[in-house]
Amino acid sequence: MSNTFKVGFFSIGLDTYWAQFKDLKPNLLGYHAQLLKELKSYGATVVDGGLVDNPEKARIAGKFFRAEGAEIIFLFISTYALSSTVLPVVQEAGLPVVVLNIQPVAQLDYEKFNALGDRGLMTGVWLEHCQSCSAPEIACAFNRAGIDYHLITGHLQDPDVWRELREWTDAAKVRAAMRENRLGVLGHYYCGMLDVYSDLCQQSAVFGTHIELLEMCELHALREAATQKQVAEKQAEFAKRFDIAPACEASELERAARTAVALEALVAKHRLGSMAYYYEGQPGNAYENIVTSIIAGNTLLTGQHVPVAGECEVKNAQAMKIMDLFGAGGSFSEFYLSDFKDDVVYLGHDGPAHFAIAEGRVGLVPVPVYHGKPGKGLSIQMTVKHGPVTLLSVVQRGDGKLLLLVAEGESVIGPVLMIGNTNSRYRFSIGAKAFMNEWSKAGPAHHCAIGVGHIAGKIEKLASLLKIEVQKVC
Repeated sequence: MSNTFKVGFFSIGLDTYWAQFKDLKPNLLGYHAQLLKELKSYGATVVDGGLVDNPEKARIAGKFFRAEGAEIIFLFISTYALSSTVLPVVQEAGLPVVVLNIQPVAQLDYEKFNALGDRGLMTGVWLEHCQSCSAPEIACAFNRAGIDYHLITGHLQDPDVWRELREWTDAAKVRAAMRENRLGVLGHYYCGMLDVYSDLCQQSAVFGTHIELLEMCELHALREAATQKQVAEKQAEFAKRFDIAPACEASELERAARTAVALEALVAKHRLGSMAYYYEGQPGNAYENIVTSIIAGNTLLTGQHVPVAGECEVKNAQAMKIMDLFGAGGSFSEFYLSDFKDDVVYLGHDGPAHFAIAEGRVGLVPVPVYHGKPGKGLSIQMTVKHGPVTLLSVVQRGDGKLLLLVAEGESVIGPVLMIGNTNSRYRFSIGAKAFMNEWSKAGPAHHCAIGVGHIAGKIEKLASLLKIEVQKVC
């Protein structure tokens, strides 16, 4: 992700209060500083709009956020503030806004508060804790102005507050990174997979992703130009990243390494952040030689933050990129079988994998035939780390619009298919039967991206920022 990612942050208040309650403003600025420090800890550059306490400052703050290139605004209700102080900021900035209705504490110490005696002093302390007073007023103004907004309610010691704040920051960061991403499309669709076909314009319109159409002849030229030194270095990288099966022939390792060198050069030349590919070619053709030796190199790319989806599944390349940007991995997968006795579902693929989320070492093994595809060569044997996982599919609906389909489950211990493919056993809270029914009825392609950890909350927030639908199965 870009190191220049920026978020806007400001607090709101009412300037009339400062002369009336001398300790109020300094205390509120202390809470502002606490939230500012937290936001900075998420790795973003924070554009600090300070304490906005009148409509004049509001207009200035909005222009400031827009000029600085912030992706999202966090609005902290530090005390009661007029909605006329808030609306101009958001209107001028034109950015997604998250309203922070966050109190200093979970519960006021009523006994200590009432013991203060001085009603003026007591009012000042109350105003330090009356964030909720402005929340409905701001929401009303935003609703009537047609402004999309989100609300976090809680207190400064509430872990759910920090979780939500982090999720919104991460979602905005991924949205920005997807807009910067360049997705390469190499070859053509797997003929007949109607579910895989995509509207590339719609992908760019929703995610902002640039689509770069690539030529096999260019990859071939780069492969021909690979030096023996580069090929040897790539084979050494294979040995570092993979457990190479003894049955792997030297000629196959050299063939895969040469293709991996070319792939790396192709990615660098076009500044790609992800790729989808598929090709067949006539038997014995030079391009067939490339596509039957491509899995190892594409696995290296995927584990190094350039996710690659086979069968030219553009939608799934997008899903893999989203998962990778969230730090969850995102391995290329499809449904393999269901085990109704153990109540688990198997997912995997014969294509590239995300080696960074493997359970143990990743195997590089020979396969005598790529099922449903031409030729033979090397493939990946891998299981996703045991523990919590999230599945993501970018779905194109019948009306052409996109939605994000997400499910949370567990990668569980048990036997896997040792056929030279990635595959893992997954358990879902609603059971294998219900999961298969509900996931399938949502209308995804038969592929999905699998990442480690439960991050459905972040994906839901990303969908909200993208203004597309999200559907969670479990």
